[in-house]
Amino acid sequence: MKRFADLTYLKQQKVVAFLFLLLPVLLTIVFGYLPFASMIEYSFLRWDGMGTKKFIGFRNYADILTRPENYRVFKVSLYYLAVSIIQIGAALFFATILSFKLKGKAFFKGVYFFPNLINSVAVGLIFLYFYRDTGTLNTFLRFLGIKSEVLWLTDPKLVNWSIAFTSLWRYMGYNMIMFLGAIQSIPAEIYEAAELDGANWWNVFWHIIIKTIIPIVKLMIILSITGSLSAFDAPYVMTGGGNGSETFVIRTVDTAFKYNKIGLASAMAMVLTVIILIVTAIQEKFFKTDN
Repeated sequence: MKRFADLTYLKQQKVVAFLFLLLPVLLTIVFGYLPFASMIEYSFLRWDGMGTKKFIGFRNYADILTRPENYRVFKVSLYYLAVSIIQIGAALFFATILSFKLKGKAFFKGVYFFPNLINSVAVGLIFLYFYRDTGTLNTFLRFLGIKSEVLWLTDPKLVNWSIAFTSLWRYMGYNMIMFLGAIQSIPAEIYEAAELDGANWWNVFWHIIIKTIIPIVKLMIILSITGSLSAFDAPYVMTGGGNGSETFVIRTVDTAFKYNKIGLASAMAMVLTVIILIVTAIQEKFFKTDN
């Protein structure tokens, strides 16, 4: 066997690359692909997580697709999707402003991005107290002279909007940084040429900035839709899925660990995975552009 020092430089590079990739690939297989394969297996079983496993074929899937309440929870995702659109628009607006010379823009970038660094459970607890009947929001409204007795987390008409707007506060900064990086990669010569041609700010924004950062916009939309479909942390911490705020993921978790139906919950997770893959494929088709 040749020693490492006796290998050619090219082979040494391959060996080093292989060793660096070995551990991440093993971890991905062990904690990613193997659990996913087990989930596929469990989706065809009736199993409570402890007792005997019984193969029941596609009954779990039939149960999911024939229960109307499983379709209702997807309506909750529409609230998160609507807020995500606002979030992307706000992030693009602030990114465009901060991409040009602005006093103190480093400070503003830090302020906008900071919420993304906070743990999702902590964010849920922060807004749980913010939206309480005697919490920060109602107290502030009363300070302004507005008699507010709004039940932000118990009124079914408001609860989903209230929770969804927590994602606007948390993720807008992340989207803004992504857009900002893409905008700053545009060469300054292009702006100068546009200025010489008499382009106004709208022409610059639409024909230069937007056209250049389309791949990032596409990525943000994909992440927003998949995140809307798989919302879990904030509604689970703030309401536990009550008052009409239950999402499909919360229903899946409750099915697995509250009602001990591991097989049915695995099938629900597989259905959600397929839905996300289909939505992503449709988006890829819709946003497909020539090189």
